[in-house]
Amino acid sequence: MSDITPSVSPEPEWAAFVAIDWADKKHCWKLLAAGSVTPEEGTLANTPEALSMWAANLQERFAGRPIAVCLEQSRGPLVYALCKFPHLVLYPVHSTTAARYRQAFFPSGSKDDPVDTTLLLELLTRHRDRLRRLNPETPETRLLQMLVEQRRKLVDERTRYSNQLTAWLKMYFPQVLIWIDNIDSPLGCDLLERWPSLEQLKCVNPAKLHDFFTTHNSRSEQRIQERINAIYQAVPAVNDPALLQAGPASVQALVRILQVLNSAIADFDQRIESAANNHPEAPLFVGLPGAGPVLRPRLIAAFGTQRERYQDAGELQNYSGIAPVTKRSGGTQSIHFRRACPKFLRQTFHEFAGHSIQKSNWARAYYRSQRELRKDHHAAVRALAFKWMRVLYACWRDRQPYDEATYARSLEKRNSPLAKLTTALQWKDVAGFKKLSPKTT
Repeated sequence: MSDITPSVSPEPEWAAFVAIDWADKKHCWKLLAAGSVTPEEGTLANTPEALSMWAANLQERFAGRPIAVCLEQSRGPLVYALCKFPHLVLYPVHSTTAARYRQAFFPSGSKDDPVDTTLLLELLTRHRDRLRRLNPETPETRLLQMLVEQRRKLVDERTRYSNQLTAWLKMYFPQVLIWIDNIDSPLGCDLLERWPSLEQLKCVNPAKLHDFFTTHNSRSEQRIQERINAIYQAVPAVNDPALLQAGPASVQALVRILQVLNSAIADFDQRIESAANNHPEAPLFVGLPGAGPVLRPRLIAAFGTQRERYQDAGELQNYSGIAPVTKRSGGTQSIHFRRACPKFLRQTFHEFAGHSIQKSNWARAYYRSQRELRKDHHAAVRALAFKWMRVLYACWRDRQPYDEATYARSLEKRNSPLAKLTTALQWKDVAGFKKLSPKTT
């Protein structure tokens, strides 16, 4: 997700141009006053006090007139620190852009902070028409963006530690993976925290085990009894004393980490729900097929409130990475998966499209048509996401909530091939499962 928007408004009369090369302890800066040909340069300590004094001096020196600032990041401590000064207009430069611009003049690969600052200043003064200003979203949108991205990171961390937990259990206590469906759930974590080995679990009274499963919302008496019987009938997988000591110790350590992550994710879920419900764009995303309590806030954060950010749906499709990249050279043309993009944003639209297949008739039909073209699952989902983004962009642009019936009528009115595909399919029971199949007369 990004707050960078096109520079569609006329540029102000700049008082000066500044480039800053960020560093952990000291920033190198170079300044070129408007109308001057001799740049000034220096270093700046990476402290809030030093940054505030430096910005205040610039404000006083140039009488509060706007100053263009170029830096090699769109997020981070320096960006957030400089955003509070209204006279500084930030122009973020992608790290790849800066690196390749440097390589054009220094093919040897040499790198130096003062040189990098000089090159950033050149980009700002000579190629500013190709850069985009940083225009921060509303506080409500930025809060939601930060919350949903951090939640995803926590979920990924939980998956990582859950995989480690599973790997240890497979070595010395594999039966518990059969008894507990989700080993990183509160039920699995609490059980392993108390009894991290089969030997310890077999020593527990059956009544105590029954109470444990009941208090963890296991309501099926049959399922509880099956678990208890399986515990007492289980045979140890190994008898290596080293593994039987290291295994439980490692499992208990991993369980404690997972419990903290589960608690943190639950807390983020509450914060995200509150932030999403209070967001001004929230009504537009109510009722989207496949957008539940996790994906709906992510879609709100993906679009935000600044409708001038994207001139059309194609800009959003390209920026998010859903649209493929076309390469042409002479008589050769190829289409590739777009890799240079905000991964979380692409993931948001990809996951939403995948979930919509089960909830939207036209999405199911379109996905099936892509699969019949011999596209793999993810390529078909990306194609569906590409189509969904045009629909959602139109709803967002016009401030009209999505309605499945309205869109279906629109497809029929335009005599779209997708409308025929949708009406030509029906759900059938195949081997106990629902499968989308052509209608039979």
